[in-house]
Amino acid sequence: MKWGYAMRILLAEDDKRFGNLLYQMLLRQDMQVSWVHSGDCALDVIQNDMYDVVILDWMMPEMSGLQVCGKLREEGYQGGILMLTAKDTIDDLVVGLEAGADDYIVKPFIFKELLARIHSVSRRSRVAIKETVIKAADLELNLTTKVATRGSRSMQLTGREFQLLELLMKNYGKVLPKERILDHIWGLESEVSTNTLEAFVRLLRRKIDDPGEVELIQNIRGIGYKMEMKNDFQDS
Repeated sequence: MKWGYAMRILLAEDDKRFGNLLYQMLLRQDMQVSWVHSGDCALDVIQNDMYDVVILDWMMPEMSGLQVCGKLREEGYQGGILMLTAKDTIDDLVVGLEAGADDYIVKPFIFKELLARIHSVSRRSRVAIKETVIKAADLELNLTTKVATRGSRSMQLTGREFQLLELLMKNYGKVLPKERILDHIWGLESEVSTNTLEAFVRLLRRKIDDPGEVELIQNIRGIGYKMEMKNDFQDS
């Protein structure tokens, strides 16, 4: 599937055989692709050019994709970042998301899935949203800046975190099955596992719940998740 415009992609992958395969396949989608072999080169290139999506391999030598991602976010980079990783445990995935990745895809993967993730990350970075603030309990979410506010704390969210939190807040008090959440955020054709969703929920909880604050995201065993003040929550 081709997107109808020349999407700009930066691929950082040190495995030359695998990197060349991805590079050629992305070019066939009429994308403008720059391919670098190290994290240091990725940082240099990003400082001098604009990309719709940056694709980072997690396990690059010297400066890993994880370190590059963290560095970019520390410097205020707002573009889309997609991580390639062989790590698939929830704890590992949370580490990648904490570094600021918008999404990740676990190796091995099919190319169609990679394209879908690239498209999703790019679309979020391009869509202009009229500035609106929604509220749920004592939490506020700015739909333009993707900043959540609770009390005196402000939390910058990645694209996926924003989508998940927005969905939960707009359905405050309602139980959302995991399948519905996965469909809403990743789409019907995606092969994302429930581990992915659990990783995002865990990270989102770390951001919005400080010690001593009432937990807002509730786990409904065997079904999914629900946003509601825990002291008002009853698992039926």
